[in-house]
Amino acid sequence: MTRIRPALAFAPCLLLAACASAPHAERSAAGAGTVAIGTLQRAPAAAAPVRVAGVVTAALPGADGQPGWLLQDAGDGDAATSDAIWLLGPAAAALAPGQTVVATGNLRRAELPAAGKGRADSLLALDAAQVEPLRERALERRLRALAPTAVTAAPDWNALAGMRVRIGVPLTLADRDRQRGTVEASFDGPLWQPGERATPGSDAARAIAADNLRRRLVLSGEALGDAAFGARSGSRLDALEGIALPRNGRPGLCLERAPALQPAPRPQLPPRVDGSLRISSFNLESLFNGDGRGGGFPTPRGARSEAEFKAQLAKLVQTIHAMNPDVAALMELENDGYGPDSTLAQLVAALDRADAADGGAQDWRFAAPCKQPCALDTRGPGGDVIRVGLIYRGQRVAARGLAATLTQGPFGPHSRVPMAQAFEALGAGGRRGPAFVVAANHFKSKGCRDAEGADRDQGDGASCWNALRSDSARRLDAWLKTDPTRSGGQLTMIVGDLNAYAQEQPMREFYAAGWQDAFAAAKVAAPYSYVYDGELGRLDHALLSPALAATLRGAAEWHTNADEPESAGYRDGGAGPWRSSDHDPVLLGFDLMPR
Repeated sequence: MTRIRPALAFAPCLLLAACASAPHAERSAAGAGTVAIGTLQRAPAAAAPVRVAGVVTAALPGADGQPGWLLQDAGDGDAATSDAIWLLGPAAAALAPGQTVVATGNLRRAELPAAGKGRADSLLALDAAQVEPLRERALERRLRALAPTAVTAAPDWNALAGMRVRIGVPLTLADRDRQRGTVEASFDGPLWQPGERATPGSDAARAIAADNLRRRLVLSGEALGDAAFGARSGSRLDALEGIALPRNGRPGLCLERAPALQPAPRPQLPPRVDGSLRISSFNLESLFNGDGRGGGFPTPRGARSEAEFKAQLAKLVQTIHAMNPDVAALMELENDGYGPDSTLAQLVAALDRADAADGGAQDWRFAAPCKQPCALDTRGPGGDVIRVGLIYRGQRVAARGLAATLTQGPFGPHSRVPMAQAFEALGAGGRRGPAFVVAANHFKSKGCRDAEGADRDQGDGASCWNALRSDSARRLDAWLKTDPTRSGGQLTMIVGDLNAYAQEQPMREFYAAGWQDAFAAAKVAAPYSYVYDGELGRLDHALLSPALAATLRGAAEWHTNADEPESAGYRDGGAGPWRSSDHDPVLLGFDLMPR
């Protein structure tokens, strides 16, 4: 028996070659009086022992470690019922794949071996009291000639449970979990977060969720190999063949052979947007620099060593440098002040070094809510370990006054403190463009820790803290309409990780208040910046005041991160800008330069 790799230790099946032969035991009268397995699926509550005949396809030990094998028969003519059953017990211990047998025993639903957290799955099982070789030659030949059931569209997997299946259409790689040894794939293209396309709790959102479940498939088994774990989401998988087994409440296929993989290409060049001024937004995925002098590791979040910090910083600098924004809003930045040892100051210095290597301007600056040297040397604004930040190019834009922050209500204890800064674009001859305001934000995440009352998961797909995020949206809108930066203009944008998909209530609060989605205004088809549970969506948004929306010339995401496997990240030594974060950066183009 082949020993599975540790990475696949949670795999619910251990497939052996289904075409292998096995020595025949002593022949006995068998085959007569057997019942088609499919008829038992329709009426599994038989009290008396039943007798079935079939071909052994794969080893599947029981949840308690008892011997177990999958047995498939020639079918009962009903495509709505599975033709496979799970043989359990010592009587099945000596079986081998490819053997044709008759088994007698009592029926029950048996739970599959645990595959990590998730719903318990079960199959119709036969507690085998007796297992004998099949004597009927004609039936034996027929069983040995059984081909895997051909699938060309997302099927009813309950009708195929335990059966050998061959998928004749390409699937789209959705997600990878190397710890559990699984890859998720989907029929008919990528999966989308219901809240990205429809209002949570609506019939439309429920239909999307149901369709996602219908189309998704969890792939497992030693034959899966390593290539799929290192491929980008959106890659193509062909020639899938294996045993249909549910996995954590989802349809699954335990593979008999490695699928053909066509990797999705990486977008090598950063996006280009029209317009004379570029503004970006980027979640840094916890950029922490220890004590700023090479010590202080591991940090509360992010890098665990100075070497990891340097690798993480290099990836982020490559990303920002390549996009070349004039202003960049940052999320998940260490909240360690504005001094020379702060993470923010060291990021700006690293960007200047990248400019110097290219003969560039070396003019990166950061905004702050206090005059430099800033009195907030150790923390602020807000008491969270992470904060938002704003950086900009001093030769392209000028900061007008100090940054403004909002610390009331949910901001600080839950949603991170917003920071708004007024800027003016700089032109030739000292000319300046109109003042515009960039407000960087990072709303409370969807994690359910400490959630109470209306902030608990309401079962509508928006997860926890939806009420608090909605309150954050209303308060942010009201605050910005007071002109906290004293810019005196109407050119304002809200950017950042709002931890809400495009049709969830926090975003609808903004739309109702008159803010325009930059990607909708730019007519970008199917934008996404984040992949969670194999489903695409946007947590990273750019919302524009009507006056600013009139100057928008382009919007894009650079898909360098969300689709990438974790192995491309800094902890695993991945090179280049790939997986510099778990969010994709956003880039906007405006006509705001003075003429």
